[in-house]
Amino acid sequence: MDIFILYYLVAGAFAGIIAGLFGIGGGMIIVPALIYIFTKQGLPGAALTHIGIGTSLATIIVTSISSLRAHNSRGAVNWSVWKRMAPGLVAGSLIGAGITSFINGNSLQVIIGIGAFLVGLKMLFMKNKALEVNDFSKLPSPIGQTGLGGFIGLVSAIFGIGGGTLTVPLLSNYGLKIQNAVGTSAACGLPIASAGAIGFLFFGQFINADIKESLPNGILGFVHIYAFICVSLASFFTARIGAKIAHKLPAATLKKAFAVLLLIVGVKLMLASNIFTI
Repeated sequence: MDIFILYYLVAGAFAGIIAGLFGIGGGMIIVPALIYIFTKQGLPGAALTHIGIGTSLATIIVTSISSLRAHNSRGAVNWSVWKRMAPGLVAGSLIGAGITSFINGNSLQVIIGIGAFLVGLKMLFMKNKALEVNDFSKLPSPIGQTGLGGFIGLVSAIFGIGGGTLTVPLLSNYGLKIQNAVGTSAACGLPIASAGAIGFLFFGQFINADIKESLPNGILGFVHIYAFICVSLASFFTARIGAKIAHKLPAATLKKAFAVLLLIVGVKLMLASNIFTI
């Protein structure tokens, strides 16, 4: 077990830097990392991906707190937008957690991989206007922002991410300069992760009895407690490092780096599934 604890700590440290740097919860890194580690540990395939997603959401609670504090200290979080999105984020995350219990784990990996890849392509090749100031005239109505939060929460909970994959490009497209989009996205990760983790803890209680008996100790619902503790501890401290780096990079550079990250993770998630193997 000692070697796996080390793996959890390394994954958490890297995810924390990514979370602070790009305003995401780190789930795009944590989920595939946990799937790899859980596979090595011999967790049953029927529940492996779901446990990876549930555990990822639980760790994002801690990561997002550290990341949003760092961004907020630099005035990068737009709390008015966050307040309008938050109810939708919570509702969408709870619904997403319920839906996930009925979806095949390999299919989840492929869908999010394709989505991440497409978003990365759009951010990498679309014209970069690099806004110097926020243009709030492009934002949807308050109800529209709540609905936007519901969509982001739903998708994020299904795939175990903090929502930055969607929130950053969407807020950037709606007129927030990239630093504010990243900072606000970091704050949005907290309601997504909190509601999503609660949902996975609850719905994980209803998994097949035979599968439940084959799981090792330390798993509650769809959350691996040991992995949660290790990843959270490491990511909490390194998220601040990523946030500091984010505010030293030019907006154009930050956006391109985020796009490349999405492309890489998207390909890796698709390759990690067994759908494309015969």
